[in-house]
Amino acid sequence: MTQKSHETLTLIEEITRLDGSTYVEISNMVQNGRAELAAERKLIKQVRILQLNIPHSVHVINYENYINDNFTMPTEKLQEFEEWKRTPEMDQEVQMILNENHIG
Repeated sequence: MTQKSHETLTLIEEITRLDGSTYVEISNMVQNGRAELAAERKLIKQVRILQLNIPHSVHVINYENYINDNFTMPTEKLQEFEEWKRTPEMDQEVQMILNENHIG
């Protein structure tokens, strides 16, 4: 049985996939470090932080619970970059987080 994560999400980052398309993710410094490592290993093109220390709103908490229940934090041995797939409800939560933080 895989142990789920217990991450606190604290930042907003933009990830550029290998095909050049981008998406925004709610993340934290550990996951951002993993994304930086993925970029060094050519698993994604790049990652950049859009905003640090976002408020821990109800929308962040809802998304954080979803991420912690459905995904695990990758180790430094990652061989692929897992994009966190969202439900339509979680897409709405992320959009609310972006709105709260005046992004996009």
